[in-house]
Amino acid sequence: MQNLWNDAELQRFVKEQCSLFEIQPELAELVYASRLLGRESSLVMHGGGNTSVKCELVDMVGNRAEVLLIKASGVDLSRVTGLDYTPLRLGPLRKLVELFTHNNSISEEALQRFSTKEFKHLLLLNMFSLTDHMAEKRLTPSIETLLHAFLPHRFILHTHSFALLTLSNQPDGVRLCSETLGESFGSVPYIKPGLGLARSAASVYEANPEIKGLVLQKHGLVTFGSTAREAYSRMIEAVSMLEERIAVSGRKNFPSVSLPATIASVDVTAPVIRGACVEEKAPGTREYHQFILDFRTSADILEYVNSAVLVRMSQKGAMTPDFIIRTKNKPLVVPAPDASDIPGFKAAVQEAVQQYCQKYTEYFTIQQQASDMKVTMLDPLPRVVLVPGLGLFGLGKTAASAAVNADIATCTASAILDAESLGSFETISDREAFEIEYWDMEQAKMNKVHLGVFAGKVVMVTGAASGIGLATAKAFRQKGAELVLLDLTRESLDRAAEELGGNVLALTCDVTSRTDVRAAFDAACRRFGGVDIIVSNVGAAIQGRIGEVSDDLLRKSFELNFFQHHSIAQEAVRVMKLQGTGGVLLFNVSKQAVNPGPDFGPYGLAKAATMFLVRQYALDHGRDGIRANGINADRIRSGLLTEEMIKARSTARGLSEREYMAGNLLQLEVTAEDVAEAFVHLALEIRTTGSITTVDGGNIAAALR
Repeated sequence: MQNLWNDAELQRFVKEQCSLFEIQPELAELVYASRLLGRESSLVMHGGGNTSVKCELVDMVGNRAEVLLIKASGVDLSRVTGLDYTPLRLGPLRKLVELFTHNNSISEEALQRFSTKEFKHLLLLNMFSLTDHMAEKRLTPSIETLLHAFLPHRFILHTHSFALLTLSNQPDGVRLCSETLGESFGSVPYIKPGLGLARSAASVYEANPEIKGLVLQKHGLVTFGSTAREAYSRMIEAVSMLEERIAVSGRKNFPSVSLPATIASVDVTAPVIRGACVEEKAPGTREYHQFILDFRTSADILEYVNSAVLVRMSQKGAMTPDFIIRTKNKPLVVPAPDASDIPGFKAAVQEAVQQYCQKYTEYFTIQQQASDMKVTMLDPLPRVVLVPGLGLFGLGKTAASAAVNADIATCTASAILDAESLGSFETISDREAFEIEYWDMEQAKMNKVHLGVFAGKVVMVTGAASGIGLATAKAFRQKGAELVLLDLTRESLDRAAEELGGNVLALTCDVTSRTDVRAAFDAACRRFGGVDIIVSNVGAAIQGRIGEVSDDLLRKSFELNFFQHHSIAQEAVRVMKLQGTGGVLLFNVSKQAVNPGPDFGPYGLAKAATMFLVRQYALDHGRDGIRANGINADRIRSGLLTEEMIKARSTARGLSEREYMAGNLLQLEVTAEDVAEAFVHLALEIRTTGSITTVDGGNIAAALR
């Protein structure tokens, strides 16, 4: 592993951090070292690992104290700043060293019983107020705080190095690590983070104060030093030695299973898996807690998932306890997807998920009784799915959490192959895994995320770059949905994506092209695993006196204002039936469907057909749990009703623009945001289908009879 330390870069960084965040130079140096570690996914991933520095500081009211600054729980080292460190008074924490480290009458079991509530209370009582900025963030100290406090070193770094885990997660892991790192690293047996681990680590250090760091067996690697550079360099040096030891062993050849002649594509496989990994919110509602999927494949991943011993390797458990709260301890393994038998694959996946949930429930029941922990079972669904012949999926309640789980699974695949090549991969016991998975301190990391009502849902919006489409995308985004945006130009989509805050799938798509529409749905399945709600919004107000319009113009209007809605809906139904969890089809119809205007026949006729299309989908696919509803809107500022048209129409009627736009019973202008809220409302109405909602401020002539 390359040492990335650069003194010139460090000086610039320290100056910038101290200026921006009003922090001490020692902390800025630690942040620099921490970010270098965070660049290496083989060292730390997504909030894992922790770093600290001890120094003398003055608080906001002038009190001076010796303080431990430690990275807050869950903060990603790759993006950490000086404000992401929690300050704690060292004096009281060091008294615990004497109490717990040198008192042999306190057993390990007693330390483990030290409750989470007491642990949190202990840390919070010793929080030290440094700046207004730090006080405002209200960060939670790392669960490894006592480990850092019990060791005397100024700078301490802790990673979950995959190279270390590859060697330590072996039946003879202690010997392998000792032979590789020599006497310069102490060895600490696996103990759950907290007082027990801190006491054990301190005891190992006191037995040999010359060591450069500690191997936390089946957990991670700790290095320390008098400077950030020294602690960082020791980490990189140790990891490099571990990597060299692994490289000497080489990669073993893993025999592959027999695969089908043709493997189904990701865009078919993903919806099947996504639809099987669900829980119904309430019996009989056909509303489900769903996951977003993130697909990964590579040479290493395929070697892993295609291995004839995949089940044996993958079911041993997580590489490090830190991953368990995200990915669960074990992944789900499903059969290879045979492209010639998708119904058979779907049935096999559903059975595999049921068996996984049953085994998880048994694991919970056995371990909860054995541990006597007063906890409630989490959902029993997998967070990683391994698919022979294809790759792996990370599952999460958001696209971001699905990506985290996919990252962890990807690195785990390579690490387990290395571990099995070196010897035999071995991790912590089910009892130890349970204590981590259901430990309040670990669960607190995950519970910080507040999810919207559409979390886990994928919403596709056509004509999404402006007007009603963009307003609708914003409305669903605010409630937690993942978004697929379709529109004609890359430039307009990029602007919309930026306005939405990024992290959306924005695709150029001519909705009148069935090829483009199919490609958009395939892309949505590859990116998110499927689609749950579509808002078919595109349309154009094509005009003409009906007795005089050409066939070409009328057909053009039907292509854009009717047939494309049908194409979108058909592709949505195809995906939704693969998922088997129902879905929502929402259409932007128009008041023209029931209240036609003069010289708007080409538009109104197509829209009238679209209104009946809504009802036909409701009629034919209600049995599939798919709801179909529409919105009839009028006088909305958009690409259909431009500022020029508003000016011309209001002038022709002798009205001001305000009077024209508010020409309804409520005398209020109706906005794109009003229509967007109506779409959201219909998406939430689980017992409404075949409905047309009017959003026009009140127009009796356009009311449905």
